[in-house]
Amino acid sequence: MIALDPITAELVSSALVYASEEMGIAVRDAAYSPNIKERLDHSCALFDADANLIAQAEHIPVHLGSLPWGLRRTIAWLAERSRTIAPGEMIVVNDPYLSGTHLNDVTVIRAIYDDSGALLGYSANKAHHTDVGGAVPGSMPPDARDLFAEGAVLPPLVLVRGDRIVDDTVELLRANSRTPDARAGDLRAQVAGNVVGERRFLELVRRYGRAVVEGSLAKALDDGERRTRAALRELPDGAVDHEDVMEDENGEPSIVLRVRLVKSGETLSLDYTGTCAQVESPLNAVYGVTLSGAYYAIRATTDPRIPMNAGSFRPVEIRVPEGTLLNPRRPAAVSGGNVETSMRNADLVLGALARLAPGRLPAQSGGSMNNVMIGGLDAQGRSWAFYETNGCGMGARPDADGIDGIHVHMTNTLNTPIEAIERAMPLVICAYEFAEGSSGDGRFRGGSGLVRAFALREGRATASLLAERHSVRPKGVEGGDDGATGGHYLVSEGDLTELPAKTTVALEAGDAIIVRTAGGGGFGPPAQRDRDARARDVRDGIAPAP
Repeated sequence: MIALDPITAELVSSALVYASEEMGIAVRDAAYSPNIKERLDHSCALFDADANLIAQAEHIPVHLGSLPWGLRRTIAWLAERSRTIAPGEMIVVNDPYLSGTHLNDVTVIRAIYDDSGALLGYSANKAHHTDVGGAVPGSMPPDARDLFAEGAVLPPLVLVRGDRIVDDTVELLRANSRTPDARAGDLRAQVAGNVVGERRFLELVRRYGRAVVEGSLAKALDDGERRTRAALRELPDGAVDHEDVMEDENGEPSIVLRVRLVKSGETLSLDYTGTCAQVESPLNAVYGVTLSGAYYAIRATTDPRIPMNAGSFRPVEIRVPEGTLLNPRRPAAVSGGNVETSMRNADLVLGALARLAPGRLPAQSGGSMNNVMIGGLDAQGRSWAFYETNGCGMGARPDADGIDGIHVHMTNTLNTPIEAIERAMPLVICAYEFAEGSSGDGRFRGGSGLVRAFALREGRATASLLAERHSVRPKGVEGGDDGATGGHYLVSEGDLTELPAKTTVALEAGDAIIVRTAGGGGFGPPAQRDRDARARDVRDGIAPAP
C-alpha cells in the first residue's frame, strides 16, 4: 500500500476531468454533421477498470446516468459471450436496452491497457447521429409502436480492431442511414475522441505510476461520496409523494409519473412505483435515462461542484418497477423517452425536492426539448436529414428571472447556427425570435420561449415534430404565474394550420414549419415585480405593453 500524496491525487483526478472535456473537443472538431459539430450533441467519459465512472465532461445531462449504465451493460453482454474489448479494439453499440438512451445515440467504447497488458479503464463517448434509419428522417417517428420502427439496432460490434477501422461495421450503419457519409464521418470522430481519452490516461500512468493513479481514482470516488453525503445532510429529512403528467398523442395529459422521495440523514431514495405502465408510443424511457434525470435533479439541488463520478451517486437509491414508462420492457419504442420523458422526470424529481426544501428551486421551465426532424430529397435527388432541439423558457429563480430561449435541464446543447443549416440543407430559417408574452409573470419572471420557422427551399421532405407542454402550462411557484404553452404550425400556400405536439407531415417546396416553445413559470407574486424590470420587458419585446 503506497502513501498517497493528496495534492498528487487531486492533480490526477483533475487531469482526467479535463481529459474528458478534451475528448469532447476532439469529437466536435472531427465531426461531419452539424448536430455534433455545431450543437455539441455528444458526451465523453472515462472509467476505471471496474467500469466505475471517474470523469464525465459537462456535456449532456441526459447521458449523466445512461452512459455509465450503458457501459456496464455492454461489458456484461460481452462477458456473457466470453468476449472482452481487446487491446486496439473499440466497440460500437446503439441498442437502447444495452447502451441506455435511444437508437440515435451511438456509443463507442475503448478499453485502456498499460504496457504490460493490464486493464486500466475505459474511454467512451456517446453521440447523437441525425439519422439511423427507421420510418421517418431523423429516426424518431412520433407514432412508433416498437423499437424497430425507430431505426437500425446495433448490438455491440467491433468498430476498431488492431487500431484500424473495421469497414464492414461502418458500412452497416451507412447502409441504414439516409445520410451515410455523415454517419461514417461522425463514427470516426468518436474514435478520435476515445483515442484522446486513452492517451491522456496513459500519460498519467507513465508519469505517476499505476499504483498512484489507481489510488487517486479511489480517493476521487470516496471524495464524491463524502461531499454528496454532506450536501444531503443540509436538506431536511422527510418523505414526499409527487406526480407530474405528460401529454399523449391526442394532447391529453393522461400519462402519469409518480415518485416517492425519502430523505434520511445523508441518504436519499426514489421509488417510482405508481408511474403508469409503458405506452404504445415512443415516450418510454429506458432505465438509464431515468437514472440520468434523477441524478441531474439531485446534483442541481445539492452542489453541482461535486465531482461527477460513481462515488457521488452511492448515497442515492433508485427503484423503478419494470414494465413502466420509466423502465420499459423490450421492444417498446423509446426515442421520445430520451428527449421528452427525461425532461418530465427531471421536473418530477425537482418538484419533489422543492416540496422537501421550499424556496430553494426555480419554477418549472419549458419542459420540452422541442424536437424537429426534417429530411427528404433535394432538387438533385440527394438524401438529407436534419435534427435539432430548440430552447424554451427557463423557470424563474428564487432571486432572479429565468433565462430566455435556452436549452434547459436534460439537454445542454446549442442551437444550430442558421448559416450551418442553410449551407448544408435545402432549408431557410425565416423566423428566429423570442415568443412574446410566453414567460410566466412574477416577482421574478420566467424565461421566454422561442419562435423558430423552417421553410423548405426545394424538393420534397417529411417533417416530424416531437414536443411537450402544448396543453399543460409550466407551473409558477410562490404565487408566480404559469408560463405559456408551446405550439406547432404549418404554412402551406399561404394557409396557417395548427399541428399537434407529436406529428409527422409532408412538405412541398415553399412550405414552412413554425415551432413555438413554452415559457418558464414565474416566481413570487407579480405585484412585487420591480417597475424598471417590467418596463425593460416591454421595451425588449418580452411582454406586451400594458
